[in-house]
Amino acid sequence: MNSTTPGSGIVAGADIRIGTGRSRRFFGAEHGAEVSYFFVENQPGEGPGLHWHPYAETWVVIEGLARITVGEETFVAGAGDTATGPAFVPHCFTNAGDGVLRIIGIHASATIIQTFLDED
Repeated sequence: MNSTTPGSGIVAGADIRIGTGRSRRFFGAEHGAEVSYFFVENQPGEGPGLHWHPYAETWVVIEGLARITVGEETFVAGAGDTATGPAFVPHCFTNAGDGVLRIIGIHASATIIQTFLDED
């Protein structure tokens, strides 16, 4: 029987929490990984503004409904759905449901680089 003991390879959720909320941000470069991610918990109507990355981003909806815009296309994804936005294409998502949206945004990069379009 194999067993593993948590060690330095484990990143506790509390260590990557964003502010006082339940969302988390994982920078792969800080942990020897070639990918980074956001684990987001948003209330209805919440979501990041329109932005882009110099690499692709993939979203996995864990719970709830996400209205995802990628370029000129907008679609609704539910629990278990996966969507991808290509590099340099503006995108955003919003909680389109009545409950909590739990979604993971996987960044194909060891660091998170994002440019918001509504910033000067």
